[in-house]
Amino acid sequence: MGMFDTKGAGSGDNSRKPNTLKKLERLNKALSHQEPDRVPVSDFFWGSFTSRWRQDLNLPADANPYYYYDLDWIATVPNMDPWIRPFETIKENKEEVVVKTGFGAFMRKKFDCPMPENYAWEVDDFEKLQKAVMTFDAPGDRRRFFEGGDNQIAGVGDGFQRNSPPWIDNVKSLRPDFPVYGSMIECSECFTRLIGQENTMLWMGLYPDEMGQVINRIGAHYLECAKAEIDAGKDLLDGFVIWGDVAYKNGPFFSPDYWREYFKPWVARIAEHAHSKGLPVIYHGCGRVHKLFEDYIEAGIDAYNPLEVKAGMDVNDLRRTYGHRMGFCGGSDIQVWETGDKEKIRKEVLRKLNAAKGGGYIFQSDHSVAGDVSGQTYDYIVKLVREYGKYPIKLGEFEEKV
Repeated sequence: MGMFDTKGAGSGDNSRKPNTLKKLERLNKALSHQEPDRVPVSDFFWGSFTSRWRQDLNLPADANPYYYYDLDWIATVPNMDPWIRPFETIKENKEEVVVKTGFGAFMRKKFDCPMPENYAWEVDDFEKLQKAVMTFDAPGDRRRFFEGGDNQIAGVGDGFQRNSPPWIDNVKSLRPDFPVYGSMIECSECFTRLIGQENTMLWMGLYPDEMGQVINRIGAHYLECAKAEIDAGKDLLDGFVIWGDVAYKNGPFFSPDYWREYFKPWVARIAEHAHSKGLPVIYHGCGRVHKLFEDYIEAGIDAYNPLEVKAGMDVNDLRRTYGHRMGFCGGSDIQVWETGDKEKIRKEVLRKLNAAKGGGYIFQSDHSVAGDVSGQTYDYIVKLVREYGKYPIKLGEFEEKV
């Protein structure tokens, strides 16, 4: 658990609005396990939600939930592709687009489906993987941070975008209004895009030592990418996110001992470097990670996100188990939000605010907000958090001991 300057990086920068500095102080106090004025709130939004939200609330076509609700923080994504190159278009029509990306992934994006499909990989056998990791474009390549271009993680998701704008421009445009976090993937997230989850686990089983060497090569690459990003955003970033899914609803994808030997050291080194620059670290990892939670604490993670309820990650139980050795970011059951039932939503939101007692909690969904959530529902949730998340927190019938 880190202790961060509650004024935060860039607090003396007059380009930042007083309200932004207040949000930064709120966020850093929470991550330092102090009680700010109220619980910070933000989220990750799908394009399908934003479109529905605008329609449901009769808002302009350019309305943005981050600005509309004056949310408390936002994450940014540089170009993390191993090979920085334009998408190769395999097929394109009004129903779908199929491209090969800078991860060597063949991706099919059907426009009426929420997420794309990775159906093949350029790196499709283990020997190719061993050779491929020696050829990644340089971590400090300026195109990652200072130039626009095609970019798999920013460009192919629930939407499809060519020629994503330069990361640094995005950071600069957001800073006046929000605490801005940089971000970087770790090894497991790279594998998901580079070779797919099935190949990842198969090759770990067949070639555990050799795969460990590959992991170390990729870990070193993304550590240097993180360092280069923090240098590129010098004095402009307020924190850092590590993206790293290593689990599903029943537990880790692979042996916790194997993860500890090969994956954990690189997570710890990214966190250590971010901390050396005064940046708190939020780790985003889906699934049930109870078996690894002590390791994330040891690795210096300041807050864990998203705490998926459907994977058994209950933020109040986690607070009771780990106390204030770890901060939490997320954990509100999106499946309850999707019901639109105000009584159920009120119970869900207020109950989870117990985890904020003593600080250490940022309110968000337990993953992200998709189009199954109505605009009216999200509006109601933000108002609940703003009303009942004021310190000292009093939750009436929903009080729990944490």
